[in-house]
Amino acid sequence: MSHPAYLIDSHCHLHDLDFYTPEAQAKALAACAEKQVEKLICIGTDHEDSFKAAEFAAQNPATSAAQNSTKLFWSYGIHPNEFDKPRKDVQFEHNNRPVAIGEVGLDYHYGENDKLNQARLLEEMLDLAIRENLPLIFHIREAFDDFFAILDNFSTVKICGVVHSFSDNKKNLKKSLERDFYIGVNGLATYSTLPMPPIERILLETDAPFLSPVPLRGQTNQPANVYYVAKWLAEKLGLDFDEVARITTENSETLFNLGAQK
Repeated sequence: MSHPAYLIDSHCHLHDLDFYTPEAQAKALAACAEKQVEKLICIGTDHEDSFKAAEFAAQNPATSAAQNSTKLFWSYGIHPNEFDKPRKDVQFEHNNRPVAIGEVGLDYHYGENDKLNQARLLEEMLDLAIRENLPLIFHIREAFDDFFAILDNFSTVKICGVVHSFSDNKKNLKKSLERDFYIGVNGLATYSTLPMPPIERILLETDAPFLSPVPLRGQTNQPANVYYVAKWLAEKLGLDFDEVARITTENSETLFNLGAQK
């Protein structure tokens, strides 16, 4: 089934008041309407932040009004660098469940002293995703060997997810694709030389407020800028913009079951 040519930002932090005032949030949602960004996912980075994302999504329902025609979703996750934050046995309300567990993973960019703690946290988050039957949003930086080794311990179950903001080599891209993971492509790709997955495995994202794409580098990123990522990708792959929009939208809706949540 073909989708209309609208976009999804599958990874942003628009709910985070450390980066966006309420006025900036409202302007960002209005900009989404202008760029046909009809759905976005606010990503949790620790227990408290995740439920702030849930509250923000619930308080900003999509309407037919131009100021917010974008549907908001949220994810529950604990970033690997937040392993020392308090963790609780989470229970999700039936009418406001996350669409994914993430962002979670391993990040050795600042050193490997916390490898064991990060691994334990990732295993907890994998268990949570399995219990809740939800896909995962993985944050993996300079840690793919350990990531794949941990996943091998869960080989009896199907792990579905996306490797967010992929910035590694062809070998690890291939291994990620062999596990049927989607790959998150954002503004980083517009100014870096990165291996490119097939369009059928790409999710568009911004990681706003970070990683603003060309031509907006140096500015605070926002979900509407996923438009520029899509435009760059269309030029890179030699595809029509509408085709990129349709395929990547279908990918996000498939992984996160967004098509059933209009």
